[in-house]
Amino acid sequence: MELPGIDTLLANAVAEDLSIFHPVSPSGIAIAALAILVLAITGGIWLIVSSVLMYCVVRFRAQTGDTHEPPQVYGSMPIEIAWTAAPAIIVFILILVTTRTLWEVEISPPAPTAGDQTLFVTVVGRQWWWEYQYDEYDGKKLGFITANELHIPVSDPAQPRRVYLQLKSADVCHSFWVPRLGGKTDLIPGRVNSMWLQTDQPGVYLGQCAEYCGTQHANMLLQVVVESPAEFEAWLKNEAAAALEVESAARGRDVFQSLSCVNCHAVRGTIAAGTYGPDLTHLMSRVTLASGQIANTRENLREWIADPQQIKPGCLMPAFGLSDRELDDVVSYLESLR
Repeated sequence: MELPGIDTLLANAVAEDLSIFHPVSPSGIAIAALAILVLAITGGIWLIVSSVLMYCVVRFRAQTGDTHEPPQVYGSMPIEIAWTAAPAIIVFILILVTTRTLWEVEISPPAPTAGDQTLFVTVVGRQWWWEYQYDEYDGKKLGFITANELHIPVSDPAQPRRVYLQLKSADVCHSFWVPRLGGKTDLIPGRVNSMWLQTDQPGVYLGQCAEYCGTQHANMLLQVVVESPAEFEAWLKNEAAAALEVESAARGRDVFQSLSCVNCHAVRGTIAAGTYGPDLTHLMSRVTLASGQIANTRENLREWIADPQQIKPGCLMPAFGLSDRELDDVVSYLESLR
């Protein structure tokens, strides 16, 4: 299934302002407001301290030939009260505002309920890509897995559609961060964290793993595709289906299944049932390969299979040394997975 407009949306997102000060979600708005308040308070403190310092430097600078020491003043009660009370009040205000923001941002996932239009996804951080296990939507079980591109429905005032994410790690610490949709949440081995997303503005929002996780940490792109409910449900229907049997790709399917690819990758409806690498059932419905490193085209797919280390050094996928004919056959098979 071709997703209309996704290529254009992704191209625009690359050049998009990714600042946290242009949020498109309730949690992002709360975080941006807190950041602005903290910057205003700390900026005001800096301005006052710098102004007093500059005044003292200019007003009381030493004159040529003057060796007289100015009078030393100690124990000014008003000054001591001021520099004790003012910081205490500021800290108290920041504690209150931060607590309120955390209360708004950190919401425990509810139990799935039919008709609630809520999406539940388990996110697994891996070296160096993202796995998305779609658990439930609108109270209905989904049960399929995809990679690197998180699709969610757009919300609206009449029907809010929240997305609850359970965050896990399969190896080392990662951090899920899409700046315009919310704050950072760590993915820690042996622990389950959670966060939620909601936005009424469709588009593609980019993010990044924000916790150093190895040599390809910088190449672990996050892509959140926010679609209309109709587009999202069409995407769900396509992703939940098993891989289509395309007769013209049968030779490539046989080559693929004869290799150890099936130990790492899954293609639903075939003998390939690996869970170590990305699920390839609908590989060609994705815009990019290698977690956003390259566009998902036949040429790039061929280069990726021929030698993954040339594109993403250190990745855990080996080169298989296939002949040109075998390589073309496998690429043709993978191209049929839509």
